[in-house]
Amino acid sequence: MTEFSPKQRRRILFAAIAASSMGFIDGSVTSIVAPAIRASLDTGLAEVQWVSNAYLLTLSSLLLLGGAAGDRFGLRKVFALGILVFVVASLACAFAGSAEWLIAARAIQGIGAAFMVPGSLAIIAVAYPKDQRGGAIGTWAAASSLTTLMGPVFGGLLLTWFGNDSWRWVFALNLPLGALALGLLLGLPADSVGQGRKLDIVGAALATIALLFVSWAFMGADISSAWIFIGFGVVAIAAFIAWEARTSEPMLPLKLFADFGFTGAQVVTFLIYFGISAVMFYLSMVMIVGWLVSPAEVAIAILPFGVALTLLSTPAGHLTDRLGPGPVIAMGGAIVALAFVLLGATAGWHAVWFAVFPLMALFGIGMSAVAGPISTAVMGTISEKETGTASAINNAVSRVAGLLAIASMGSFAVWVFSAGAPEGTVFGVPLDLSVSTGSAAAYIEATDAAFAAICYFAGVLSACAAILSWFSLPRRR
Repeated sequence: MTEFSPKQRRRILFAAIAASSMGFIDGSVTSIVAPAIRASLDTGLAEVQWVSNAYLLTLSSLLLLGGAAGDRFGLRKVFALGILVFVVASLACAFAGSAEWLIAARAIQGIGAAFMVPGSLAIIAVAYPKDQRGGAIGTWAAASSLTTLMGPVFGGLLLTWFGNDSWRWVFALNLPLGALALGLLLGLPADSVGQGRKLDIVGAALATIALLFVSWAFMGADISSAWIFIGFGVVAIAAFIAWEARTSEPMLPLKLFADFGFTGAQVVTFLIYFGISAVMFYLSMVMIVGWLVSPAEVAIAILPFGVALTLLSTPAGHLTDRLGPGPVIAMGGAIVALAFVLLGATAGWHAVWFAVFPLMALFGIGMSAVAGPISTAVMGTISEKETGTASAINNAVSRVAGLLAIASMGSFAVWVFSAGAPEGTVFGVPLDLSVSTGSAAAYIEATDAAFAAICYFAGVLSACAAILSWFSLPRRR
């Protein structure tokens, strides 16, 4: 095993923080800049959805492969390669001249993230001895929370001060961060590379194809062909499961799902993160386009979510130690469900500071009792040698939930919107200033109804997750 000096460990820690910051900023700010991308590139809702989902598609389908690659070829090499691909793709995003160019660059960015994300925490764990590892990971987690909090604020201020085209600077910011991370990794001792697992290329390809078909059914196909794409997606999913069951070294070991607690934790993760992704992606769009709120105000209104999550995660962890993850996640899921339902009920008020702002705090309180405890639940159901795989599976499940939420809830919102919207208007597209007052009022009302429907649906899913947590996840006796 490679030994690192204290100075080298600090370099590895700062490299991991810089690399993680790129992923967290991109992930948290995309919904804020989506309306600006739409206006700047003169594109439609489906293309804006693909800007987010092209990244999630490749990231979620290749995440387990990225973790295995690090074990097989060396953590630092694979981590550095992931950073390099991510940075080059970010540069392509910043200079994108069309929606198609941006979507392709985002897909490549997701590939880089799939090899970068698993390595950011793993290289810290390898570099630090066990008695110092907790403090190092705590520093990494605190820095990650800070960048997640500040990402939307940075994006919102950019758009408010410099206009729609400034969304490009959100991606350009990755260049100095990536350069810093790569510079810190130079000259470090070589990894001790073990045999590791064989890479499940076939499994990764089948997972990518399955998610692509399902996403396309919601975002790129008309109603008549959507079912055909869903059918292809189901066939690809079946082929993926069949392959994982027969291959000797699967990227998704199906035997883990024989444990009821492990399976329950994955279902809870999917339900909660589906709701989060749908609400947060479309909340920013509705506030900016429908309510005419500035991007900076949107970012500040959402800020209490991250603050509450950051401040309360540690106390929630202590409560989980006392009660077990089941009751804590059930409580958190119920609070999240309440926040979503209230957000939907108050959508027509357009009350940024008296509804959205406090409800984001309530949402963060609920998520503090979910985000950490769900990891505890997952780790408590499997053996120590399987913790890395189990953690990667749970991470992938949350990403897949986000991918499917943004895809399917967009179609759902358009359907609800169309029931009451004036002819010629489109969900998420700014209204032409020449329309009559009556048409403008009907457009805003239809937009609010569509967003409220998303919130109510997310609330139902979160309530189901709370009930499932109570009955399926461990508790202290």
